[in-house]
Amino acid sequence: MLKTSDNTLDPDDWPAFRAQGHQMLDDMLDYLEHLRTQPVWQPQPQAVRGTFRQQLDDSPGDLAETHDLFMKTILPYAVGNTHPGFMGWVHGGGTPVGMLADMLAAGLNANLGGRDQAPVELERQLVQWVRGLFGFPETAGGLLVSGTSMANLISVLIARTALLGASVRRTGIAASTQRLVAYTSTSAHLSIAQAMDIAGIGSDALRMIPVNGDYQMDVAALAEAIAADKQAGLTPFFIAATVGTVDVGAIDPLSAIAEFARREKLWFHVDGAYGALAILAPDLAPRLQGIGLADSLAFDFHKWGQVPYDAGFILVRDSRQQLDTFASPAAYLMRETRGLAAGSPWPCDLGPELSRSFRALKTWFTIKVYGAEKLGHIIANTCLLAQHLEQRIAASPQLELLAPVALNIVCFRYRSADANRINAEITVAVQESGIAAPSTTLLHGKLAIRAAIVNHRTTADDIDALVNAVLDFGNRLTTQAQDNR
Repeated sequence: MLKTSDNTLDPDDWPAFRAQGHQMLDDMLDYLEHLRTQPVWQPQPQAVRGTFRQQLDDSPGDLAETHDLFMKTILPYAVGNTHPGFMGWVHGGGTPVGMLADMLAAGLNANLGGRDQAPVELERQLVQWVRGLFGFPETAGGLLVSGTSMANLISVLIARTALLGASVRRTGIAASTQRLVAYTSTSAHLSIAQAMDIAGIGSDALRMIPVNGDYQMDVAALAEAIAADKQAGLTPFFIAATVGTVDVGAIDPLSAIAEFARREKLWFHVDGAYGALAILAPDLAPRLQGIGLADSLAFDFHKWGQVPYDAGFILVRDSRQQLDTFASPAAYLMRETRGLAAGSPWPCDLGPELSRSFRALKTWFTIKVYGAEKLGHIIANTCLLAQHLEQRIAASPQLELLAPVALNIVCFRYRSADANRINAEITVAVQESGIAAPSTTLLHGKLAIRAAIVNHRTTADDIDALVNAVLDFGNRLTTQAQDNR
């Protein structure tokens, strides 16, 4: 039994604790090394679920026993996004390097809210790297956040403050005579609407602009919507374009939207949750032309960047606007020019969180160890795999492509008279088989099997396994349906 004294949570027996720690590390490395021998995903048995229904026990437990419980009840029943066959949602696969870096960060237990410390300097270096990567000016500032949903919210709040002035932080938008409205496409992520809701502007004030045949925002329809709102006495203030739409991976026409936003004096935001890091791939980067013109850019390192969760990023063209929106002086957060309270402005002046984890370390390690060129190659390869899947679909008469393949997301279905029901059942069957894990979405009322190829471990064999499983289960379900008539 692991014992601790009454006055500390450190172990009494450091050598025994160290040995157990090495065992835990080895178990996770074994898990990652042998992923292919495991199912992508498997449902939890009721007995396993029951272990999470127990009442709180006040007595101390044993580290080895608790780790054994993790190995038996948690590790085998995770969502599976580390596995090369996971293609359900846009989840990164993580890396062993990122895992080790996260361990170092947890041991350091740094609070990245501020103060004069090396971890804050490291995050500032990341901001510098990102600024250069996307061609933003030296005035730009940034912040690591939980994910693009938080980054999108931050961008809406900054745009609101930039328009209405810092006084809106005290008086609220209800004190303004202006009724704000924002714009994004019908293919945009739901976090844009959530940001409008949380910011107090309201999701009804978000105009959903139609998309063209390639699922890109229709700029002419955007112009019409803005003109109509102005005519109605409303105040347009924010446009959110998308790089890598959630359904099909489309890229909005960034340069055209940027030019329009500049002409209309509107805040131009880019939600590049996963697609923005295509800037690392030389063959893909030209398709992001105009991204450097954004007033703010949101993206995730934990998707295409393969950094372990969570590691989102917000980049703002004018960091002073970030400070105007979030800096909140307080006596207990007094800044100095020397000592531990030096180093102002602090990261907490640039976003809503005062307590912040050291997300920057695993991101920094990932970039330093693998290099930007390698990460770009990984990103480009996932798009090549998507093209391979597109080719397999075209060569299979029983399959049908439902949307253009813009990047690394492929939407298709098994042809059937009762296609929506059959494809929903196929998807669940494939997931439960453990062979692969696609998801579904609706495109013009048609239920699509959606394969988001993000994991750096995925190969053409994994794509073929998905296609073969879809065909196999589709044939079985179609036969069963015919037999039951």
